[in-house]
Amino acid sequence: MNRTSKIRSLKILKRLFLLFSVLSLFLIHFFIPRLITEIRNPIVGLIKRNKNIDFDVASISEKNIQRKELSISSFDGIKLSARLTLSSIDSTYGTIILLHGIRSNKDTFFDLSTYLAEKGYNSVALDSRAHGKSEGQFCTFGVNEKKDIKKVIDYLSTEENLDHIGIWGQSLGGAIGLQAMGFDQRIKFGIIESTFSDFRTIVNDYFKLHAGFNFTPFSNYLVNRAGSIAEFDPNDANPLKYCENITQPVLVVHGNQDDRIKIDYGKNNFSNIKSDDKDFIEIDSANHVNVWKVGGDNYFNKVLQFLNEQKLKAL
Repeated sequence: MNRTSKIRSLKILKRLFLLFSVLSLFLIHFFIPRLITEIRNPIVGLIKRNKNIDFDVASISEKNIQRKELSISSFDGIKLSARLTLSSIDSTYGTIILLHGIRSNKDTFFDLSTYLAEKGYNSVALDSRAHGKSEGQFCTFGVNEKKDIKKVIDYLSTEENLDHIGIWGQSLGGAIGLQAMGFDQRIKFGIIESTFSDFRTIVNDYFKLHAGFNFTPFSNYLVNRAGSIAEFDPNDANPLKYCENITQPVLVVHGNQDDRIKIDYGKNNFSNIKSDDKDFIEIDSANHVNVWKVGGDNYFNKVLQFLNEQKLKAL
């Protein structure tokens, strides 16, 4: 190769490197943070949704089960979609707001709401903002969602005449549940499954899980950009901080084989909860998505025992 050809090849390589660098910076600054927070993005929408968590209750019947679709205005004017399922027995012991994980929706709780109705509990399965049939584009990991829960409780109290309201959240829904409990003392009790304690930390963990390595300054940059794009403070997406305000009864649940959200985070949340009425359930061999299936009847009996204890306090 002559000198002229070498110079030409070097120029081409430099231009390709410059193009690659500019494209990489563009993706890092504008696109990758949206993978974290933007639920409505059509490209992000191609990412596989969370599967509905298995719930196996024999011979569930729809007889006498009354359901009602709700549309509730959030604090910032977006419409939240929810499904109210009423107790199917003569007595009603309370109402439980059900909160799903990220990129899931309220339908994951259809069988659970039937189960609760047959045990004497109303339930309200909520599509979190930007999920399911609710409006919105961005998930804010509890920062805005906890305020949404406050408006849901306002609606249930004034429009449906419901009281003794609790919360049951999974994964992201668990993080929202903890923040909501620390934000609104009208929530009388909580069941919190498989959730994180700090937004920044879990983004770093997920980056390591999918990329095979972690670099905290980079993941922090992505978190800050996600917060800027979605207009929320990432430092406020901190269930651990809100646990310090929780004095209500709470049941914290985590699988010890969870490779998405470490069980240590569940234990940290539990330790920070100020309530004297709290319990931690470790589901042996359960991962992030099969706590119900692995825990089985034994787990649901413990949950029902917890709910019945709250029922007695309401009577």
